[in-house]
Amino acid sequence: MNILFIIDRIEFKYFEFNNLVTNFWLIREMLKLNHSVSIATIDDLVLVNKKAWAHCYNVYVKNENIFYDKNSLLRNINDFQLVMFRQDPPVDGDYINSTYIFDFVDRDNTLIINEPSSIRDFNEKLHTVYFSELMPKNIVTASKSDIIKFLDENEEIVLKPLNRCFGSGVMTLRQGDKNTSVIIDLMTNSGKTLVMVQKYISAAVNGDKRVLFLGDKVLPYCVQKLPGKNDFKFNEHCDANIIKAELTAEELENYVPVAKKLNSMGLPLVGLDVIDGKIIEINVTSPCYFIKEINAHFGCNLEQEITEFIVNKVESKILSGVVS
Repeated sequence: MNILFIIDRIEFKYFEFNNLVTNFWLIREMLKLNHSVSIATIDDLVLVNKKAWAHCYNVYVKNENIFYDKNSLLRNINDFQLVMFRQDPPVDGDYINSTYIFDFVDRDNTLIINEPSSIRDFNEKLHTVYFSELMPKNIVTASKSDIIKFLDENEEIVLKPLNRCFGSGVMTLRQGDKNTSVIIDLMTNSGKTLVMVQKYISAAVNGDKRVLFLGDKVLPYCVQKLPGKNDFKFNEHCDANIIKAELTAEELENYVPVAKKLNSMGLPLVGLDVIDGKIIEINVTSPCYFIKEINAHFGCNLEQEITEFIVNKVESKILSGVVS
């Protein structure tokens, strides 16, 4: 099978020996299964005569690590049976434009995970409100008066930009803070930019839990992401800040409908960020499965399970096309 990974620019720059990222493990596993893998970034996408192309780099495995040939090849994206679309946020104009290129890829020939149009239509902060019964109290607004009212009602809040990642720009605000007006103006661009505003959950001092989906399934493995030094949120991917966690029976039950809903929307690979059972964010762009850490904590080979799921989806698609 020919497979194309659309990866982040920074990941491309530090491609080798980068086993902290999910793509490292998935690419290596697919190569071990004798699939052909290429990589590209959104900068490498091309549209010519209604056909989507990409300047691709072939990937190979050597001594348990992955490398890529430095000479690119221009290839029709429909020559690939599978595209793994895993560009990181921010979901800015460049990101949105890259998803348009895939509108010209024939889905009868090529399966794309996660579906770019679905990613385009799903904001990782805002659309979490689909599952508001599982969220902390929240509003989405650009209004200073709305935010101040919400702050007065809840005493401490979290303000989040809608299109960033890795906790970038996320701030807390307590009732009575002398910088309240300045912080709200900064976050909302003086009332011009929508933000997610959530009631602060006191259990955040213990970090947030990453819950992982594969299609309709909630995986039994998860990790707790601990806050960094002098911060209230996870901001450094290192062993000391990622510890083993467990899902409660209630969490497993609550999150299955979420997995099914997202899978039906073309988003089978998803990671939830959860505090005290409450979903604070849904990661659909390029969710980190923390494979290195989960394998160590649980004694499993998570990359094999994920790869098997993905390959089975491609094979099922091919078989259904043959049958029809």
